[in-house]
Amino acid sequence: MAEASLAALPAEFRTKLGEVVLRVEEFATAEQLAAVDLTDRWQLSGLYEGEALPDRSIWASGRMPAQIWLFRQPLIAEWRETGVRMDDLVRHVVVHEAGHHFGFSDDDMHRLEDDAE
Repeated sequence: MAEASLAALPAEFRTKLGEVVLRVEEFATAEQLAAVDLTDRWQLSGLYEGEALPDRSIWASGRMPAQIWLFRQPLIAEWRETGVRMDDLVRHVVVHEAGHHFGFSDDDMHRLEDDAE
């Protein structure tokens, strides 16, 4: 589902996500939770780790590729709790995390989502 979500993005976005690694784990690590000021592993369903495109320098080299993480157990819990289709939920999280790759903040993305409704 996550790969299909990335594949469904417009070409101009897909090409700039080519180096991003998509990872799926059961839960976020304690370090990942701390990075976003959370302590409850059930509260984090996705995470972007890496340097956003607007912040990159052409002079920097040797950095690890950016990663989009999906956390399976929190996604399943949200699916059960909300009744939102799992593929829609996964797509939402993937697009949200991909937005961080392009330099959007959480507030930016919430504003865009609200404007689209």
